[in-house]
Amino acid sequence: MIPAISIDFASLNIGTLAPMIIAIVGALVILCVDLANKKLDKSLYIILAVLFLIVDLGTLLGYSGDVRGMFDLMLIDGIAILAQSIIIIASILFILLSFTKQRFNEQRYPEYFALYLFMIAGFQFMVSSDSLILIFVGLETSSMALYTMIAMHNRANAIEAAIKYFTMGALAAGLFAFGSLIFYALTGTVEFGKISEVLVTSDFENYPLVLLGVVFILSALGFKLSLVPFHVWVADVYEGSTASLAGFMSIVPKMAGFIVALRFFEIFVSSGNMFVEAILIAIVVLTMTIPNVIALLQKDINRMLAYSSISNAGFVMSAILIGTTHATTAMFLYWILFLFTNLGAFAMLWLNRNKDYKTFRTDHDLDKYAGLINLSPMTAVIFGLFLLSLAGIPPFALFWGKMYLLGAAVNGGYIVLALIMALNSAIAAFYYLRPIVYMFLKEPTIDGVKYMENATITSKVVVGICAIFTIISIFFIQNILETISYYIQISGY
Repeated sequence: MIPAISIDFASLNIGTLAPMIIAIVGALVILCVDLANKKLDKSLYIILAVLFLIVDLGTLLGYSGDVRGMFDLMLIDGIAILAQSIIIIASILFILLSFTKQRFNEQRYPEYFALYLFMIAGFQFMVSSDSLILIFVGLETSSMALYTMIAMHNRANAIEAAIKYFTMGALAAGLFAFGSLIFYALTGTVEFGKISEVLVTSDFENYPLVLLGVVFILSALGFKLSLVPFHVWVADVYEGSTASLAGFMSIVPKMAGFIVALRFFEIFVSSGNMFVEAILIAIVVLTMTIPNVIALLQKDINRMLAYSSISNAGFVMSAILIGTTHATTAMFLYWILFLFTNLGAFAMLWLNRNKDYKTFRTDHDLDKYAGLINLSPMTAVIFGLFLLSLAGIPPFALFWGKMYLLGAAVNGGYIVLALIMALNSAIAAFYYLRPIVYMFLKEPTIDGVKYMENATITSKVVVGICAIFTIISIFFIQNILETISYYIQISGY
């Protein structure tokens, strides 16, 4: 007779699940409220989503229990807390951009906001585990919700974007599953810590298979992080989405992907594995350089920012390659500063969207913003501020992120990589400054174009928060670094 399994409920440490459970409960509450009354104003669902995310963040920051939970599947270390905080804060800012004067198709449905919370829970699971199985579950939960949210925009190119993103995601899921299978076959475990222990102890026995597993996992993460050569459809996906959702996709899913990559590649970087390091160097250099060159050719600001975000992902991947505590700190600093700067830039596109002018080739054609300083000076100044920060012009936010990341590369002995990063920053400055030239130095191409027609007080506040942070972050860089360093050190990185 099989003996009964006795599980001590306290040992499960359910508190590790609390932040994700709050997001999931929030999604279910939105669906239940809609079932009870379908005539409620959709603004209620935005408020509910924000409230649940605030409670989610409070629960996360207030957590003080054991690091491990749920049969050791959950891992709430300092890096998980830091990454979840970035994800939730970015998610709150994004969902508030749904308060616009124009009501778009997807925002008519409560399911949109429920899917949004399910997606956030998926990302939280990804960064809060070192188990390949739970990471896979979080990856698919977030991806399925995001595909649907893109398609709900209900434009021809939105459906195309959703299909392309689904195709990329399906391939990534298969690659991740095969990679996980290989590492389980080699080590008998799916936890990163134990995989590392077995591989190092055996001196990377069956090395060709190990490399094959690395290629599979890297390819899967490459789709999620838009790394070259897995970036091909990214600009199409961003163009088919709303500008605000494109801004969200450029920040939050990548934060989750970076944490998975950090935990996984730490196995090989810490042991000085030359072949894996060579693969990472190639991916990082290509991802920084190729999208930068393509961005130079873009006439649409949305597509330009899409390729820019791919290049920025390459910058951050360099921190994972370097593998030092300094580099890991630089990664988080860069992405926090990038969060406010890039979200602000995409938000400006979102608030300036209108359907009245068919003369322009696209919704965010460069010509649309020609002479903006004469027509809407404040809009031009704020938009210019975000572009200058993305270009790395001092003293604005992202300059400090770039400098700290370059310092990490130099201190880690990657001098050539640092030079390539500096060169790519110079290339990026050119295409970031081009819209500024259009806004400040050119005359309007069409009379009567109106700007900020989609803006409300709430959405203006979100843009204002991003703009203020972009300017005054110089005074808080040291405080941000100290906070990041604290959480990284307690995680052992």
